[in-house]
Amino acid sequence: MAKTTDYIKTVGQIVEALEKLGLTPVLIGGMALVILGSRRVTRDYDFLISYDIRSLAALVNIFYKKGFELASKINDNGDIVSTIDNEKIAGVRLRLDAPSSVHFLNRKTGLRVDLLFDFPLPAGEVASRAQIKKVRSTIFHVASKEDLLRLKEIAHKDRSLATDAEDLKFLKRK
Repeated sequence: MAKTTDYIKTVGQIVEALEKLGLTPVLIGGMALVILGSRRVTRDYDFLISYDIRSLAALVNIFYKKGFELASKINDNGDIVSTIDNEKIAGVRLRLDAPSSVHFLNRKTGLRVDLLFDFPLPAGEVASRAQIKKVRSTIFHVASKEDLLRLKEIAHKDRSLATDAEDLKFLKRK
């Protein structure tokens, strides 16, 4: 299993590559809260990103070059149970399904990166209010506290997880 510092480096390289495509991935979810000082433990990196069908193939290529595969099945606990090992098939799947979110897993390291395409808030709006945070040598656009609160309220309403309630408490105290 890779170290957390390796995860940050890998995710930073993915963020840089996405930015070269003209996208602005905004860190949301548990890892954004960790950067803001939460003691929360999270299993993945979540990014809100604009949906651009023209860049889907390049987006998929970025992940596959780093050893990630597109999730094809997720269980009720939110764990990825199967992936698509072929990059071209993954690209076709994204183009045809036009999902609101996708999940990539590097089976070797266990690192997971989730992308939410303009869902549940428009990525451009959230990006315009995002804070720039440097973690080690990696620059992240982190959603503002207000946007994180809005996103967490939406998530809590939809799924009522205990972690969402804890995150809401943290954000309201912050």
